[in-house]
Amino acid sequence: MRARTWAAASAGAVLASLVAAIPAQAGPVEQVRESVRVDQGALTWGPCQDLRPVADEDLECATLTVPLARTADGGRAGEDDVRLALSRVRATGKARHTLLVNPGGPGSAGRMWASYTHQRMPARLRETHDVVSFDPRGVGASTPSITCDPGFFAPVRPDTVPADATAEAALRADAADYARSCAANTGPLLQHARTEDTAHDMDAIRAALGLDRIDYLGYSYGSYLGTVYSALYPDRVRALVLDSVVNPDNPWYESNLVQSRALDRAARNFFDWTARHDGVYGLGTTGEEVAEAYYSLRSELADEPAAGTVGPTELEGAVLPIAYSAAAWPSAAGALSSRINDGDDALLLALHEVHGEDADSDRGYGGYLAVQCTDSRWPEDWSTWRADAEEAHREAPFMAWNNVWYNAPCATWDAEADDWFQVGDGPGEHPAYDGDALLVHATEDGATPVEGAFALRERLPGSVLVTEEGGLTHGVAFTGNACVDEVVTAYLGDGELPVRAGGAGPDLTCEGRPEPAPGIVREEPGSAAAPAVHGMRGESGQPVE
Repeated sequence: MRARTWAAASAGAVLASLVAAIPAQAGPVEQVRESVRVDQGALTWGPCQDLRPVADEDLECATLTVPLARTADGGRAGEDDVRLALSRVRATGKARHTLLVNPGGPGSAGRMWASYTHQRMPARLRETHDVVSFDPRGVGASTPSITCDPGFFAPVRPDTVPADATAEAALRADAADYARSCAANTGPLLQHARTEDTAHDMDAIRAALGLDRIDYLGYSYGSYLGTVYSALYPDRVRALVLDSVVNPDNPWYESNLVQSRALDRAARNFFDWTARHDGVYGLGTTGEEVAEAYYSLRSELADEPAAGTVGPTELEGAVLPIAYSAAAWPSAAGALSSRINDGDDALLLALHEVHGEDADSDRGYGGYLAVQCTDSRWPEDWSTWRADAEEAHREAPFMAWNNVWYNAPCATWDAEADDWFQVGDGPGEHPAYDGDALLVHATEDGATPVEGAFALRERLPGSVLVTEEGGLTHGVAFTGNACVDEVVTAYLGDGELPVRAGGAGPDLTCEGRPEPAPGIVREEPGSAAAPAVHGMRGESGQPVE
């Protein structure tokens, strides 16, 4: 999601012995010839009116009209349309390939990622690859838009940990009201927001670009989107990079319960780091002491919110990034230290302003729910939700109840859910993509636990898994690990992958990057310390440089 620190050593020598070149073939990865280009009349590119490039690259924008509803095989069903907002940065040399990028979510706008990714890629890839990104249907500048209730996020929001049955009932009612607002204010788009719908949109983008095949880079939820796309359109994939992998065996309800525990483990990493730097932060000399200080603050804010704005739920939103990237640790620890030790709320309020939810979060949150609530089925009996939430909270109190309420509108969602799109060779499963693919994952990722990468490796027979051992960043490729970036560059540039090893993997291990240095850091809106990769909760922002 963030963090731009370099690995301690390059893995060039290791790669030299493990990497095997993939021969030219008629399958999904074809390395010798350029991507085939045909009629591009479906798109008219021009200057972006509402986006600025990261640096001085030429950022172009276009709009593509696609069907709102499709048949099972991707054909048009009905007359209504969706207009997708696209962006592109052209290759600095002769474009041989096009890289389509999705930063995750779901519900996250993606157009700025053409510019971000172009800047992050090494010069050799910038020379040969156009980079294209898009706002998925319903979010960002794509229309029609998903709109629910912007007032839902007004502070101070109810505590996510219900004190009693009355508080729980009120939270349930709020979730149901939000679901009703989404249905009333969005309309038929909610019936057509599954991951398969976006996968079909991706192929429409490919066709409109005039390409026979695309390269794809998907982070977080984007890894699941890429898994679905490659299963639906295996012959349209040249290269497939899936980073911070969603577990294909866990539909969203189960996935969120697993995620709550992983977020808690990641938070404990932060508490331990803060304790190691007690001389800077003064919150305790053990992780347990720091955790106690955090949860005591949470209780205090329930009684008296900071500046009448930051209560316990707002605190959770402000510190959630610590479970996504170690780059967030200094600013979060500094804000907690300033409030707990000095009674100064300024840094905490600034952290909330950068990472907290507000009226502008409505479209992203609605877009998240539109996908998750219909991608798979949810328990119909609230007692199941409650029992699972209570168990998760006992084991992982950092975000367990928060995560339950974040998804609770799915319990009463208006649009019909369907079966999870599972790839594999079992009954009812969709044939998995059997071409070459690169999976990348940090072992300490809090948003998408690393077990998901091993599970997808088992289901994609041509895949290779590279792990960042001890890595603390959600979203690894092109974020500063030289070893990982060397593998990704060799694959996208030349079709070279590490050899797939026997057993469960990983196939190559890269050393994790150093932990951040301690310090008191103030985050400002639009600052480089805000998050970049979107982690299955719709978080958004700017990358750390």
